[in-house]
Order: sequence, then C-alpha cells, then structure tokens
Amino acid sequence: MELKGKKVLVIGTGASGIAAAQLLAKTGADIIVYDSNEKLCEEDIRAKSEAFESVPIFLGKLDEDMISQINIAVVSPGVPLDLPTVVRLYQSGVIVWGEIELAYRCAKGRLAAITGTNGKTTTTALTGEILKSYFEDAKVVGNIGIPYTSLALQMTDQTVTAAEISSFQLETIDTFCPDVSAILNITPDHLNRHHTLECYTAVKESITKNQRPGQVCVLNYEDELLRTFGKTIDHYLKVIYFSSKRKLEHGLYLDEKSIFLSDENGIQKIADTCELNLLGTHNYENVMAAVAITMALGVPLEKIREVLKTFQAVAHRIEYVEEIAGVRYYNDSKATNPDAAIQGIRAMERPTWLIGGGYDKQSEYGDWIDAFDGKVEKLVLIGETKEKIANEASAKGFTDFVMCETLKEAVTFCHDRAKPGDAVLLSPACASWDMFPNYEKRGDLFKELVHSFASFA
Repeated sequence: MELKGKKVLVIGTGASGIAAAQLLAKTGADIIVYDSNEKLCEEDIRAKSEAFESVPIFLGKLDEDMISQINIAVVSPGVPLDLPTVVRLYQSGVIVWGEIELAYRCAKGRLAAITGTNGKTTTTALTGEILKSYFEDAKVVGNIGIPYTSLALQMTDQTVTAAEISSFQLETIDTFCPDVSAILNITPDHLNRHHTLECYTAVKESITKNQRPGQVCVLNYEDELLRTFGKTIDHYLKVIYFSSKRKLEHGLYLDEKSIFLSDENGIQKIADTCELNLLGTHNYENVMAAVAITMALGVPLEKIREVLKTFQAVAHRIEYVEEIAGVRYYNDSKATNPDAAIQGIRAMERPTWLIGGGYDKQSEYGDWIDAFDGKVEKLVLIGETKEKIANEASAKGFTDFVMCETLKEAVTFCHDRAKPGDAVLLSPACASWDMFPNYEKRGDLFKELVHSFASFA
C-alpha cells in the first residue's frame, strides 16, 4: 500500500512508536501521534524524536472528527486492542496495523520469524549470529529490543533477517509472511491480555497464517499443542520438528549429551552439549530451533557448528554474574513467567537461594513450586505477587520462604546467609512492571548489587 499522503495515526510513544513514526516520515505519510495517557507532557514526547517535532500530538481521547480523517492506525505492541480508542478505530473502518506489519510491508529480503512463550530471545540472537557469519547482510529485529521498523528501509533483496515476534505483535499482523517461522513452545502467559490459553495459542499459531506452500515452520515436538498444530499445516508447509526427549526420524533431537539431525541424508551429529556455552535442556531446544531455521535459509552445517561453539548466553537469561565467597550468582530476570523460571531452576546444579515475585499476569505458580524439588534452599519473595506465591507454596507444603520489600533487601538477605557451594538465582516467574520499567532494569540492578558485594569481599 502506498503510504505517501495517507493520514496515519501512530498509537504509543515508546520505542516502537518512535521507530514507526521515523519510518512513516520517510515514506511521506501524514503522521498524527496519539497516547491515551493524558498526563504525559507533549514537549517531552516531541523531545524523544525528530519525527515527533512537528506533527500533531493528541493525549487522552480522540474525538470522532479526528478518527474520521484517519486512513491507517499503527499500534505499538504494548497497546491492548480492547482499548476504547482502538475499538472505535476498528468500528470506524480504519485499517489497524502493528509496528511489525508496517515494517514487513516496507522491508525486503528473506525473513525468519520466531515466537513462543519462552526461549525467543536466545533463539533469535543465536539465529542472528549464525546468519551474520554466513550472509553479508543479516539483521536481527523485533521483540529482542530493535524495532523492526527502525531497519526495514535499510533492507534489500539480499538481506536475511531474524525477528523475535511476541504475541502482542502477532495480534496486529495482516500480510506478514516469514519465509521460515518457528514456534518454540506454548505455555500459559499474558492471560491478563489474551484472557484464555486458547486465544493465546491461536495468536502464537497465527505466525504461519500467511505462509505459502513449501515454506518452513519449525516446531517443538514435545509441546503437545504444537505437535497437534503441526498436523494441521504439514500438508502445505514443510514442518521441521525438534525434540529434547526422543529420537526423531526426521528432525533434530537431543540424545543424552549430543544433538543430532536426522533427514534424507541420514543421521549427523550437530554438536555435543559440552561444546556449548549454554546451560539447560531448554537452551538445547533453542539451539536445535536455531539450527533448523538457519539450515532452512541455506547456511551450511559447518558454519552453524562454528557459531554454536562460540555463542554466549544472552543477558538476563540464566546469566552468570559473579562468584563471591564460594557462592555463585545468576541473573535470570527474563524469566517473566513460571515456565521460564522452571527452566532456570532446572539449570542450577547447586543448593539455590531463589528470588522470585513481581507483577501479576494472572499466572499460576504450582508447577514452578513443584520444580523446586529439594533444590531450593530458600524462596525470597518480592513484588505484588509475593503473598499469592507464598500462599501457593504453603498449599504445596513448601514453607521455607521469606518476604522482602525491595530487590536490594532480597539480594542482601541471600548474600548474608548463603554458604560456599550455594547459588543465588534471580528468576522471578513474574513480569517486572510493578517495580521496574522492564526486566532488563531489574536484571541490571541485580547485577549491580552483586558486584557491589563483590567489591567488599
């Protein structure tokens, strides 16, 4: 669609909104900026970007006359689609795109799109590193922290892109069609926005809805929802499975301490897990997914192997921080739901002092507590969910917990009591938004606190 001269409403003034407005300005669109938070300062918004300097900005509520003039609305991922203004836009017949859809329409080249409840960032980062090692022009965008719109106009027919795509971003796709899609897993998350697991699952699976016959979808065979979904698409898409629990006749699988590929050429070893700088079965699943994605895009296996042996874990995902007086500290702030936090616990090989709790996304914590399995020495709870988690833990028979008011108090508590040979793990099983703007800030503070103790050791 030609954007020049179109009146486009950008909803949201964060990173995605800024990048969308910057792209739209280059296309010649007539931009209007909107944020439902009427308490924001217009001058502060304008100061964020040149793209905001001379455009109309509306805060709080849009009147019907303005809505009637809008051709397209570009919605940032953090904006719920049941927001009254967004509902009115739909009802008025306005075209509503997400930032991902806008970027896709402006971008060129080949695209691998990766979604799933957990593991997206690690898999996307690893996929991106493999692509960069082989292709002259490879980019990494999306929910990983680099808005797709910020790089879309730089892409050519030779560009190969890896994109981390969240469920919030998938809600507003229209023509978005990756050459290779991947769904790593589906477990309950963001139910405060999607309301039911069925709706959340449907949104995740929609990453394939525009893919054409012969294109590739990578799925986790050990996820029952995805195994079932694979059967509904394998008549027109090439489905590649990976498994951490069984040998597959076709696909990638983990067999004891090694990862193998089984295809028409026979069985080949990809790597031994001891060669990797990643901990835990969940990370071996991420590796298998990245291998499947990059092979589908034409990267030779030998080049893939080279990158696997050098790739380091992404920040905030079971990230080793420091050892102080025989106690190892790990930052798993990106574990923003119980299933991700379960993987953090499973990766620990020491008695663990676990810091958990945070913003309530209407999750249930029973499975996470069951995963403690004698490994958790003490559960140190913070945030608005601390009492909810404490109640669920008590109901499960786990009562060795304490509550702290701040992350600093929690880290200090663990530092003062953990013994040589123990581990301290920040793996909250919750989002950060009750105390921090994002999980990165939470993880960064944890690392700062740990380093401050180390300086006095």
